[in-house]
Amino acid sequence: MSIFTMIAGAGLMVKLVMTVLLLFSIISWSIILLKQMMFMRAKKASAEFIDLFWSSKTLSEAFEAAREHVLSPEAAVFVSGYNEMKKISSARGGGQVGGETLETQLATMENLKRAVRKAQLLESERLGRSLSFLATTGSATPFIGLFGTVWGIMSSFQDIGVRGSASLAVVAPGISEALVATAAGLAVAIPAVIFYNYFSNKQVDVETDIENFTTDFLNLIERDMLARG
Repeated sequence: MSIFTMIAGAGLMVKLVMTVLLLFSIISWSIILLKQMMFMRAKKASAEFIDLFWSSKTLSEAFEAAREHVLSPEAAVFVSGYNEMKKISSARGGGQVGGETLETQLATMENLKRAVRKAQLLESERLGRSLSFLATTGSATPFIGLFGTVWGIMSSFQDIGVRGSASLAVVAPGISEALVATAAGLAVAIPAVIFYNYFSNKQVDVETDIENFTTDFLNLIERDMLARG
């Protein structure tokens, strides 16, 4: 018998389990494809923005580059820091950041650090969004499939009791139909676990790149303050 024939001949509960597993599979693969495209686009946008950032002569020029690369996490962090600097400048009467007392410079840097750290957390949350569903799929679907198998075997034994026969011809079809649920659960769980680990590692790599850029950006601003001071 083919797999589809066994599913069609299975009981209502096994069919319900297979439907749930199918939904998990569809959502998981949708997340996998969307995440792959997101990381690819983010990597490309980040590489372009960082090149433009270091070649920019002013922060305003770098800000324009960041606005054109909205998919770059580093650009989002820079925009947050730049906007915070503009707010500080406006609060001080429109003067440029720099040329202040040491205490004022320290306060400015502390505000700037808080702004970029918050942006880092938001970008990290965006990158990791929906990954928890893959983890849930990888851990839950084998047990869902196992539940379908247990239920199917119980139904098979009930049929044995009704028919009064335990021959292989009577037992085998029901058990094989029940085991399909376990196989389906594993088929859904394995890709989910593999891609969850893959994207988790990708997220760590991107977060490291963001952290490196943030450190360079803050160091650049701090050196500029010291030069102006």
